[in-house]
Amino acid sequence: MKTPLPDYLEHVLDECDGDDSGHLADYIPELANASPHRLALAMSTVDGEIYSVGDDDVEFTIQSMSKPFTYAYVLQQLGIDEVLEKVGVEPSGEAFNEISLGKDGRPKNPMINSGAITTHSLIPIKDNISSAEILRQFMSELAGRELCFDDSVYHSEIKTAYRNLSIGYMLRTVGILETDPVDIVNGYIRQCSILVTVKDLVRMGSVLANGGVDAQTGKRLLNRSVVRQVLSVMMSCGMYDAAGDWLTTVGIPAKSGVAGGILGVLPGQVSIAAFSPKLDEHGNSVRGIDMMERLSRDMGLHLMEGTPSAQTIVQSHYRTGQNASLSVYVLRGVLKFTEAEMLLRIFQREPVDQSTIIIDLTQISLIHDVGKRMFLEGVDRLIDDGHSLLLVDPEQRLDHARTHKDRVLHVYQDLDDLLEQKKGHHN
Repeated sequence: MKTPLPDYLEHVLDECDGDDSGHLADYIPELANASPHRLALAMSTVDGEIYSVGDDDVEFTIQSMSKPFTYAYVLQQLGIDEVLEKVGVEPSGEAFNEISLGKDGRPKNPMINSGAITTHSLIPIKDNISSAEILRQFMSELAGRELCFDDSVYHSEIKTAYRNLSIGYMLRTVGILETDPVDIVNGYIRQCSILVTVKDLVRMGSVLANGGVDAQTGKRLLNRSVVRQVLSVMMSCGMYDAAGDWLTTVGIPAKSGVAGGILGVLPGQVSIAAFSPKLDEHGNSVRGIDMMERLSRDMGLHLMEGTPSAQTIVQSHYRTGQNASLSVYVLRGVLKFTEAEMLLRIFQREPVDQSTIIIDLTQISLIHDVGKRMFLEGVDRLIDDGHSLLLVDPEQRLDHARTHKDRVLHVYQDLDDLLEQKKGHHN
């Protein structure tokens, strides 16, 4: 059986492909030359599984999506209190490149340019390695591969960096920056020119979703307190002056970039990245927002849903009966997107044959709509592979076990009685 997640992501891509509105970031000459038709979507689970569709191998510059990771690095190195002395955490309600400070003289948050330039200035320099190179190395570790700079985009942005330089001089004037603002702004622009794919972004984001641990290596890269701080600021400030709309419609901590990327991180569940170069009036990807809204709605990913997720869904799995012909799954907990995705991956291990699969739902306490739909799609695919499916579902919570293809499965009241019946049948 093949998990239906890639097919679903392809469907989302197709549904959002027709929107041709928006404009390229033409104030940066290199970004003005980007292909407006590029479209990609990726998702990573907290245990490191990555799904991706569309132009998922196309590299683009990370731009402002670098801000949460720079913030995380500085928090990790200096501690939260020291960073808060220089950069606040309040939503600005202004454009990302607004030349302004908070009433206390600090940049309002690290997700707008004034705060991001300040955050870049806090990077501890060591071994004569530039601040941008330190960040490249750190983000490469998060991405699990060596990332590189796009020199053409960097030089293109430097030539038109008048507004960022104005912000830098303002910060130096009030004492927020303590060294040459030109060097700091150049380092910040260099940071924004790191090349990534949507697959890189979701692996980087999965470290945040997983509380600071890289699931693929098991290595802790960030403290939990740092992750909490970063995700909190992403939630309230990551989408600039559209943060309120984003919170109510999508409800996932996120950060956008003017090259067309959006990264969303739902703690304990998933990391999602979308890419499409055309932007709206706030500087956010038009089709990227469409895709993220659809995923949040379809999969029940809004942070305010409030339903707890589990790290496991299968309490036990064993084979029994004559020649081990019965494959039994005992499920436990809640069945939402995260748990259903794990379950579908486990179902993929079933060989294509005519064995009987028994699934016990007795100890499932809650079935979310998206978990139900994903589960029934998995059941259909197991049947397509030749299996017979029997459900232990005393409460008949799955529409009397009727699947999407109108196939009715038998519903039994007790697992032990069912196993005895099946064994007796074989004898």
